[in-house]
Amino acid sequence: MNILSKIFGKKSADEQQKTGGMEDFMTLIRVYFQAAMASDLGITNLAALPDLRVFETTLHVPTVNNRLGVGERSRCKKMLTDIYQMDDVFFKEIDSSIKKRCRKIQDVQVYMLQFQAFTQDLMMLVGNLMKFKLRLPSFMSKALYTMTEKTINEIFNKNDYTAPGVLKTVVSVRQYAAKLGFSEQWTTSFVYKIVMLAKKEPKPKDDDRKTK
Repeated sequence: MNILSKIFGKKSADEQQKTGGMEDFMTLIRVYFQAAMASDLGITNLAALPDLRVFETTLHVPTVNNRLGVGERSRCKKMLTDIYQMDDVFFKEIDSSIKKRCRKIQDVQVYMLQFQAFTQDLMMLVGNLMKFKLRLPSFMSKALYTMTEKTINEIFNKNDYTAPGVLKTVVSVRQYAAKLGFSEQWTTSFVYKIVMLAKKEPKPKDDDRKTK
């Protein structure tokens, strides 16, 4: 975990307790995306890939075959596997998505903006649709996975939403998923991991608000 603390610039004891949490997971996901793009497209300018730049300058990953991204991709994949138990299927779908949709350097920024919008809309929608189900304790992980899987299935396939705001976001998520090429299974794995990590995050201290 010391490596993660250095990568993510965490210095205080309180911040280090959060190392390996949801925010770090999302940062490593972005690093993996950017490393894959650098490797596939032959990008050499780290300034265009900010998360990868921090990862590289912190860990000093050896260059493989004189190509940026190859070694970093492998190291980042190992970290996501070791710390967060992500499987090969998860990475293969990312690799396939990037290979098909990032054919030139100009595609990188558009792709990353689409992925950011996809994840934001997706998690807002999941929070809205699952609501109290998210309060289940972490030890009921199988039940949480089943509920997450059912919710994602409905987001991808259900068409009888009545709330206009929900329907609009459902359409947006489906469009982004189609553009990026992420399947229902991949989306379920991604969301479930974030849900489980979120449950481990320290709850905000609201003692002050209660006494005021």
